[in-house]
Amino acid sequence: MYGASSALLVEAGLGLEPWNVLHQGLAELTGLTIGVVSIIVGALVLLLWIPLRQRPGLGTVSNVFVVGIAMDATLALVPSADGLAIRVPLMLAGIVLNGAATGLYIAARFGPGPRDGLMTGLNRRTGRSIRLMRTAVEIAVVVTGFALGGTIGVGTLLYAVSIGPLAQLFLRVFAVPRASAGSTVVAEGSPARAILRQ
Repeated sequence: MYGASSALLVEAGLGLEPWNVLHQGLAELTGLTIGVVSIIVGALVLLLWIPLRQRPGLGTVSNVFVVGIAMDATLALVPSADGLAIRVPLMLAGIVLNGAATGLYIAARFGPGPRDGLMTGLNRRTGRSIRLMRTAVEIAVVVTGFALGGTIGVGTLLYAVSIGPLAQLFLRVFAVPRASAGSTVVAEGSPARAILRQ
């Protein structure tokens, strides 16, 4: 869903989310597809986790490959969009689908994506707020991507102001309910906490 939503924003051509501005700019520079660039950048960002002492989960590693593959597959299937009457609905669908995908992957609790983990790792190592770390990283990514030819537009701004509320909404929709008091579960908390000292 995340890869498909990003592809819809690419097809709309009205502005991409911050990291895909960078991916698109690098794709223009290298001649690779945006999905392949997304995979390469995701893997490189994951390497930055090592000095930050972040631990990846299944969702983290899957994110590196699945999002890029899904993006390229969707771009191959969706026809080119001409005219605002098609491009605006594509942009809106991409943003809403991205919010749903974000809510789903956070609710699953299989580990953050490489880019999200970079921000939480920087927060932990520097003591600076996540808001500051995320803003600083995403501004750097957008500026670099734009300089390389990535698309910035109304979609970028709309994504920036709506992704937080949308992710929060869909996180509530997809939240996994906690075990009830009458269940047969004997341990509470995360499985890792029940088995390992943290």
